[in-house]
Amino acid sequence: MASIQTLTEEERRVVARWAVTCAERVLPMFDAEPMAQEQIRDAVVRTRAFSAGSSTAAEEIRKRLVAVKAAKAATTPQGAAAARSVAQAASVAHMGAHALGAAAYAVKAMSLANPARPEAVTDEIAWQLAALTDEEQSILRQLPPVGSDSSGPLGPGLMSRGILGDVIRELQAQIA
Repeated sequence: MASIQTLTEEERRVVARWAVTCAERVLPMFDAEPMAQEQIRDAVVRTRAFSAGSSTAAEEIRKRLVAVKAAKAATTPQGAAAARSVAQAASVAHMGAHALGAAAYAVKAMSLANPARPEAVTDEIAWQLAALTDEEQSILRQLPPVGSDSSGPLGPGLMSRGILGDVIRELQAQIA
């Protein structure tokens, strides 16, 4: 049985647009060797193509871990979080719940880049919510609450703890 966190392919295409939009906003924070920079930029382009219906889920699923590996080349913690945001967005082709992961890592990047501005977190969440279309909100409402379903990225693991979990809980509360 498919995970409740997967969503249909059409729904994944829709929420991929929002996920990659969130990731692109923090992408300038990512600094790494040229090869890793190119891999992250390519993941953004591929995610946009998937969202537009120009690539297949199977192709994107095969390539989603490229961005995960490239994130390890980041020279700063905020850069690593920004690259992980892109990696989460690229993984939406596999499972729709990764859209919330992309948003959460983007907020984490903003937080790390602005330690003297705690409002950077609430400002980024507000921006992300404003960037959501009604259709995207409707689709994201189908996802289980973070930490409640172990069949995907929203399970009781990394995405349910710390700032990532806090951000996803806030997004889900505001979207509900």
